[in-house]
Amino acid sequence: MKQRTNKAVLERDAAPREEAVLECGGLSKSFGGIHAVRDMSLEVRPGLITGLIGPNGAGKSTLFNLISGVMRPDKGEVRLFGEDISGLRPHKIARKGMIRTFQLSREMARLTVLENLMLAPQRQEGEHLASLWFKAGQVRKEECKIEARALIVLDQIDLTHVRGEYAGNLSGGQKKLLELGRALMIDPEIILLDEPGAGVNPALMGRLSDMIARLHAEHGKTILIVEHDMDLIAKLCHRVVVMAEGSHLIEGSFDEIAADKRVIEAYLGGVS
Repeated sequence: MKQRTNKAVLERDAAPREEAVLECGGLSKSFGGIHAVRDMSLEVRPGLITGLIGPNGAGKSTLFNLISGVMRPDKGEVRLFGEDISGLRPHKIARKGMIRTFQLSREMARLTVLENLMLAPQRQEGEHLASLWFKAGQVRKEECKIEARALIVLDQIDLTHVRGEYAGNLSGGQKKLLELGRALMIDPEIILLDEPGAGVNPALMGRLSDMIARLHAEHGKTILIVEHDMDLIAKLCHRVVVMAEGSHLIEGSFDEIAADKRVIEAYLGGVS
């Protein structure tokens, strides 16, 4: 791996060690005889962008699915703000302050960009049929508030010019920006980003990187990011965790892990 300076790293070494907002202990998941994740542990500290990397087949996507509630672990636990959330469904985890994006964007293709953002917040009054009849004024007031918020987010993610476009017509990079916008609409404490750079052309990659940095710097979000683009990891991440063969291999700053022989061997060894 090419070693490069991590421009995003903050001067935190002298600061007191804070409690993790997200912890995984002894997580394991098998599919038949294949151990996708085995005895994996991970800590995500508040106010940091933590990268999760590893060669293809290392178990990163499965770990993300276990953390976010898409899959149930065979054993081990996931704790969010000290609470055991192992096995909770994704929508319940989102209500506790953590959401994730996906490698393949999951926009509502036949709704506009603005409508996609407006549908992101949970527990809206308009979701209930009775409220449409008996609380019409309250529903409309809430809708106006959500629309105003969505217009602000559109400006933040630089998609105001396509607010009325069907989301399915957006480019790959624009869809990734839309997913980040939906995260802002929900306003979670911690965001899991699953390969945000996948399918994004170079022209939009800089905007996407800047948006992630702004989520952290301006909105105070704690971020865990899985990504194959090492330039993006080096630029954004304060700490990097390396997986290999379903397990924790090493963690540290980008420069530390890039120079470690075990990491180089894991990548060059072609773990699959």
